[in-house]
Amino acid sequence: MRGPVLMSVRSTAIALAIFLAATPCAAAMPANPLTFFEGRTESVSTVRIAMKKPFRSHAIGKGVIKPDGSLDLIQRVEDEGQQPRERRWRMRQVSPGHYTGTMSEASGPVTVEEINGRYRFRFRMQGNVAIEQWLTPMPDGRSARSVITIRKYGIHVGNSDGYVHKLD
Repeated sequence: MRGPVLMSVRSTAIALAIFLAATPCAAAMPANPLTFFEGRTESVSTVRIAMKKPFRSHAIGKGVIKPDGSLDLIQRVEDEGQQPRERRWRMRQVSPGHYTGTMSEASGPVTVEEINGRYRFRFRMQGNVAIEQWLTPMPDGRSARSVITIRKYGIHVGNSDGYVHKLD
């Protein structure tokens, strides 16, 4: 992977960690888990890409729930060694436990499904890069663990491990 594709993959690792991280368990699940992202959230992770030095990624997000129930999320993403940039998400629930939407760095839809209290994200990026992320809510109800797998042409080329937490 080269240039913009590599930068996009690295930054996506952080962006994915922001979306549905708040739901601590089924018993404490809010009626709409998107509401976790109202206000400010922070994500910190370490990204590892094949044949590259691991780097830290950090993102601060500000989310708003729109009148139609969708989430608009704007993030300031800072990957170690790169210039900060902005990323935009628009997500909505389509059925119980299923969400869809867009993200400015994705080359198609972002899909999210709840599976046994965890959330699985899937989407594609330029250069035939596929992202799969698992968010596991933590018992505190204000944070989640994020594990991301990055594939290019179906071959595992990277991963990310980090946490997301609510700042407000």
